[in-house]
Amino acid sequence: MTLSSPLLLAVGLLVTAALAWAVVVSARRRAAALAAAGVVVRGGRGTYLGAGLTIAGVGVLAFAGAGPAAMVPVPRTAGTVILAVDVSNSMGADDVAPTRLAAAQRAARAFVEAQPDSVDIGVVAFERGALTTARPDADHSVALKAIDRLKLTGGTSLGTAITGSLSAITGKQVALGRDGEAPDIGYWPSATIVMFTDGQNQGGDVEQAAAVAQRAGVHIHTVGVGTTAGAAVRVDGFHLQTSLDEETLTLIARTTGGDYHPASDAARLDAIADTIDLRLTVSDEPLPLAGALIGLALALLTGGAARTVLRSGRVI
Repeated sequence: MTLSSPLLLAVGLLVTAALAWAVVVSARRRAAALAAAGVVVRGGRGTYLGAGLTIAGVGVLAFAGAGPAAMVPVPRTAGTVILAVDVSNSMGADDVAPTRLAAAQRAARAFVEAQPDSVDIGVVAFERGALTTARPDADHSVALKAIDRLKLTGGTSLGTAITGSLSAITGKQVALGRDGEAPDIGYWPSATIVMFTDGQNQGGDVEQAAAVAQRAGVHIHTVGVGTTAGAAVRVDGFHLQTSLDEETLTLIARTTGGDYHPASDAARLDAIADTIDLRLTVSDEPLPLAGALIGLALALLTGGAARTVLRSGRVI
């Protein structure tokens, strides 16, 4: 329970106490005057009910004026999301119109626009290396601009994509050891990686990198951009056949507790934002009580006034 104006509560309680004291003094003087006149007054439980209700109403109103609020747990989507987007040359294939990269960019933008301000979103572009093009931020316009700047280049390293995304989450460089040993990067259960790629891995220890994310509590949702039939793409004067590697993307998702989302066409990619469930966190948020208390105070004051009028014909 919190109060926005404790001073108003103190003043209100003093007024309530003064009113109660005035009622008691007035009742004693009236009883003494009637006794001196030889009038016997028989009190009952309801004799001072009207005054009691009125005083209680004033007290509740004073409490409402102090701005009370109850802290209640509210679940909401929150945390950090890294959008890891594959910009390797294979993403230039047109088996998803107009190209895999263009379709992934459109889906990534739709994902960003669907998230509340409580989610910090960052963007990592990856091929053989990984570059953080937008650090996690509640200002989603930064992520949208980073997505629009993505261009095709190089090959694909899914392991580097994972460690690069973990670097963006932790704020420090994350890399596998020479012998593949996994670094201890701490525990980041409120972080999620959403990876848009065709899964054509050409380097990096994917399983070891996924294990690092799993131990850190980071879920990875993989979005397969492309078709298993594949398409040819021209690189350095050569035509290379490239197809969607669902097996690798499913392995990454399962290892980290995420999900694999196949998106073989533009329509399915556009719906990705609705199919990925992010972490739900519970935070204490203030619930104002003044409105309910004012309603209760008015009911008490009305009841007190009605009781007094019906019993004595006087408001006080």
